[in-house]
Amino acid sequence: MAKKGEHHGGAWKVAYADFITALMALFMVLWISSQDEEILLATSGYFQNPFNSPMDQSMGVMSNSIDRGGVGKRDDEEVNNLIDLSFLHSLAREFYRLLDIDVSEDENPTKITVTSEGLMITVYNRSNQPLFVQDTDELTQWGGFVMQNIAWIVDRHDFGVSIEAHSASGFESIREDYGPWELTAGRANAVRRHLVHYALAEDKVERVIGFADTHPLENEPADSESNHRIEINLAVR
Repeated sequence: MAKKGEHHGGAWKVAYADFITALMALFMVLWISSQDEEILLATSGYFQNPFNSPMDQSMGVMSNSIDRGGVGKRDDEEVNNLIDLSFLHSLAREFYRLLDIDVSEDENPTKITVTSEGLMITVYNRSNQPLFVQDTDELTQWGGFVMQNIAWIVDRHDFGVSIEAHSASGFESIREDYGPWELTAGRANAVRRHLVHYALAEDKVERVIGFADTHPLENEPADSESNHRIEINLAVR
């Protein structure tokens, strides 16, 4: 029989500590959720890819370049690759969200593919949602909006940028000296100019090419309007 004033253990302290920890986590989630999109994206990127933390090595973080005789290096590479792919998928989802695109629709105006090098963003120039004014290299309002959001994403991450423009076969210009080569070269450069205007650093642009109608999409007729497209490759540096 316990006597008056006798201690009954400290189990309540563990429960109280768990409660305080959960409460602090709740406050952190509420605070992060109230921030603007830039902070949300940066926070999401950090937790999905903590090995690319912006902290300087002089801040007490041990360098990961220490030679361990090859032990565990392959495992580290596999973990980093998984983290990078997860981060790239999160960027793709963020881009779809910014453009208010439903990925379940059959003919989206934009397609994003996660590759071993980074992201490939394909923007189609279809008649129902044109990227360019018809038969010109002038971006429409929609086209400018798309480029603004691509520039916003690239500016916040270390990507090298390659821009390719393609056309469908059968393009007919009212000018004899303006064919599909001139059209796609002009469109690729128009995209480059807009990306740089909004946020993209010039030194991130690695290649700008117009392919005319020489690279049609697989499983699509050469004259399909889906071949009128811009492909922007973002390669992780």
